[in-house]
Amino acid sequence: MGQSDNRNSDKPMERVLFEVKKVIVGQDKLLERLIVALLARGHILVEGVPGLAKTMAIKTLAEVIGGEFQRIQFTPDLVPADLIGTRIFNQKSGEFSTSLGPVFANLLLADEINRAPPKVQSALLEVMQERQVTIGRETYKVPNPFLVMATQNPIESEGTYPLPEAQVDRFMLKVLVGYPTSTEEFVIVERMTGTLQAIHEAINSEELLKLQQAADEIYIDPALIEYAVKVVSATRNPTMVGQGELIPYLTYGASPRASINLILAAKALAFVRGRAYALPQDVGDIALDVIRHRLVLSYEALAENVSSDDVLNQIIKAIPLPEVPLHEKKFSHATSSEYSRPNA
Repeated sequence: MGQSDNRNSDKPMERVLFEVKKVIVGQDKLLERLIVALLARGHILVEGVPGLAKTMAIKTLAEVIGGEFQRIQFTPDLVPADLIGTRIFNQKSGEFSTSLGPVFANLLLADEINRAPPKVQSALLEVMQERQVTIGRETYKVPNPFLVMATQNPIESEGTYPLPEAQVDRFMLKVLVGYPTSTEEFVIVERMTGTLQAIHEAINSEELLKLQQAADEIYIDPALIEYAVKVVSATRNPTMVGQGELIPYLTYGASPRASINLILAAKALAFVRGRAYALPQDVGDIALDVIRHRLVLSYEALAENVSSDDVLNQIIKAIPLPEVPLHEKKFSHATSSEYSRPNA
């Protein structure tokens, strides 16, 4: 192995992105957010029109991460047993046995999640929050790590069920995927009509657990926590930041779960960017993805075509990013190189 291979072995996230980009063109923000969710142990909801490689990006990442991967295509006729499993009566033995469903995997792709009826959504809610399912009187733990990556199509309403606020709130991030540029689309067509490069596993489940622990140790200055709390609090009371005109557009603001996830995601984002400490930019860059799906807009906002992003951008613009002095001693204990892949 050459020297460059040894250097790459110290950067597991770069290896992951290198393999994923053999298939996926562009979508840098989506890929970054997917990895942030992996490191921060958070579920992620990806929204975009059909044909933007949402499912392919998630499936490719799962292959590169290793571990067990399952995909569930959500349909209106799905029942909870199709998701979590059920008890089956064996006529020969005269006893019941449990058949576990596809949620028992490290990475679960819930494709077109908004097509599932409320019963199925409630079954998925338990496993997302508690990381366990109940079948009959028995409770079964899902593997660790466990992450739900869901997609939904925003342009169709027939045969869909809006996700309840309680379930949407369980997703750490909601990422909006847009159309590619003309140059990216050219490469996409060229790549998809030719022969795709083979992708290889970059890290396994055990290494992912170590990387998650490393992300936990990223230093976060108290000023950044104060900033995150102020942004989230302003969604509940915009007048505190001089944005009282937003009150008619908001029915409910974000809960403290948003503040917690904003800090966890910022730490993971700092780790992905190769730092052992978080910067104000990390918190600001991830804020929309953490908070946008936690706001409940009023009918007035819908009538005037005001989106969650419109409201959040105005709030974030009104709150200046804090100035955080960096001190080497604060973050010298955690470096990403300590968590390199063994024997790479």
